[in-house]
Amino acid sequence: MAARPQPKTPRGEATRRAILDAAEKVIGTAGYNDASIAEITRVAGVAQGTFYIYFKGKEEVFRALVLSMGRHLRGAISDAIEASPDRIAAEREGLRAFLTFVASHPELYRIVQEALFVDPDAYRTYFQTFADAYREGLEQAAAAGDIRSGDAEVRAWALMGMAKTLGERAVVWGDKRPIDEVVEAAHDLIVNGLGRS
Repeated sequence: MAARPQPKTPRGEATRRAILDAAEKVIGTAGYNDASIAEITRVAGVAQGTFYIYFKGKEEVFRALVLSMGRHLRGAISDAIEASPDRIAAEREGLRAFLTFVASHPELYRIVQEALFVDPDAYRTYFQTFADAYREGLEQAAAAGDIRSGDAEVRAWALMGMAKTLGERAVVWGDKRPIDEVVEAAHDLIVNGLGRS
């Protein structure tokens, strides 16, 4: 079934956003199976009937959350690396932006992880969209001479994997190590590898 059309008015968009924000809190805290539309609408401050104007059900709001997180996260990273003088510096600032974002959105991070089981297509879309943009950035950096040439596809997924597990360590396991300290250690690995100096 096709998704409901996007709202056409600022008020409609604000209502849809309120429902998504409430769903983030409810699903991110309770988990997909234990979350209810009644609780989502209660937290959003809207009637249950209003929910169905914007979403067909819990499955659709869940998918919207996963894809919305991807867009917001990519935007936050793009903003963070915009002023970087080169790709190496952009890697540091991008990782810092990623970890800062997931630390401030732990519910959304859990939702994306749960999507692997609840909506595998949304999970795959989330990561593939991220990987495609990452690969393109790495290819451009190699062409400009900022980094060594190499398999940009594998590099993109490897760098994403590093960020994903560091984010999981911080959000899911509650690691309190300062983000800047983690970023500098990971960035040293990105720049210098594991070889002897």
